Amino acid sequence: MDPYLRNTLAVIAGIAVGSLVNMSIIALGESWIPLPDGVDNKTMTGLQNTMHLFEIKHFLFPFLAHATGTFFGAVTTALIAINHKKKLALGIGAFFLFGGIVMVCSLPSPIWFTIVDLVFAYIPTAYLALKLACRKQKKTE
Repeated sequence: MDPYLRNTLAVIAGIAVGSLVNMSIIALGESWIPLPDGVDNKTMTGLQNTMHLFEIKHFLFPFLAHATGTFFGAVTTALIAINHKKKLALGIGAFFLFGGIVMVCSLPSPIWFTIVDLVFAYIPTAYLALKLACRKQKKTE
């Protein structure tokens, strides 16, 4: 297979896997830690108007979703890509970081969560995924 095509498919797969993991953890989190009474999470406006009701525990699963989704997206990309694994895996981290920036601009959250989420959930987990994926591939070669 052409390396360019395979790398492109690796990025698409990484975004798809990362997004699926992210949304699954968000959905799971709401069943484990119920949203506060009165929170409308069906619309962005509803969330914006009720964000003040959230406690620290309500930010645990969003952080885990962002970090884990980015991790699995970057691992997927690094494992599938033919070359430029580092650039592509970190590109997945940047893609999800951009999504995180858009989200904190659209849905204001406490400053502590914004900092923790944007600093620790995306690029560091993509880098960790890259290191683990490359180490695994070296052992199998």
